[in-house]
Amino acid sequence: MLFGISPIGWVHTLGSLPAIPAAAYMYARHGRIVPRSPAGTLYFITMLIGGASIFFIAHQPISYVIAAGTLFLLFVGYGAARFPRLGGAIKYIEAVSLTLTTFLLVVPSIKETLTRVPDGHPWVTDPKSPVLMGAIGIVLLLTVIGVVSQIIHLRKQGRRLASASAA
Repeated sequence: MLFGISPIGWVHTLGSLPAIPAAAYMYARHGRIVPRSPAGTLYFITMLIGGASIFFIAHQPISYVIAAGTLFLLFVGYGAARFPRLGGAIKYIEAVSLTLTTFLLVVPSIKETLTRVPDGHPWVTDPKSPVLMGAIGIVLLLTVIGVVSQIIHLRKQGRRLASASAA
């Protein structure tokens, strides 16, 4: 087995991998994940594959919690627009929920990559390695910055729309 990954593990890995460039594209283009877009559809499908397949390959209880949390946030983010009573909060719910799904995808991806690559001689062998903790810390910091910047951007966008319709 290459990198010690089982066949279902490869389904999980290759099935969820496209979510990362899809998210990066949407963050660069729109500043957030846009559920009702082609890239948003790709993100949803691949996150669903990744989140659901974890239940077949997980070895640690925390993996089930992360998978369940990811799927919950994914459905919240993609389902928020179905509740028009949420009004202006819909965009915020989408942005925060889906950014957190990206965080929950990237952190295990970093851990798995650093503890498996290169094959047979991974960069990290200790789960408490400063390299691993540093990488996770950077991702957490970027997630917090991303959520805050998305909220600021959505607020500004809402104010612009309000002032344009009042004029």
